[in-house]
Amino acid sequence: MFHIVLVEPEIPQNAGNIARTCAATGTHLHMIRPLGFEVTDKYLKRAGLDYWHLVDISYYDSFTELQAKYPDGRFFFFTTKGRYRHSDVRFQDGDFLVFGKETKGLPEELLLENKETCLRIPMFSAARSLNLSNSVAVALYEALRQNDYPNLLEEGELHEHSWSEVK
Repeated sequence: MFHIVLVEPEIPQNAGNIARTCAATGTHLHMIRPLGFEVTDKYLKRAGLDYWHLVDISYYDSFTELQAKYPDGRFFFFTTKGRYRHSDVRFQDGDFLVFGKETKGLPEELLLENKETCLRIPMFSAARSLNLSNSVAVALYEALRQNDYPNLLEEGELHEHSWSEVK
């Protein structure tokens, strides 16, 4: 199981979308306070749809508290300032993918302390950054792909209809 860490997320719709992605992939979601919304926020709930019962969420008062709970965890910090591409790393089961707040990203001191595990998602240079929920999805699915999508369904069911039924 992978872990997604949101450090001080600000926008409830993004957090809800990320929670839905975590539900669909069996990923543990960790949120570091302060949050820019209430966990009862209607936009958060709406973005997560009816998947909330499938999400394993933990809350912390600081990133240090999270690290203390998982002292042997491998933490990767996603930032536009990263030296390495997200696809350059070989992700392992149990890794933590850490993302910052929408307006400022991760704290500079956290990035400086973890330079070797700062990763970036390549993009056009004129764009400031990707949307947080999109970044989480790109990074998480790369980690899952590298590990052959453990425990995820890979087949769908196509229902064939005649054109007359569709019209």
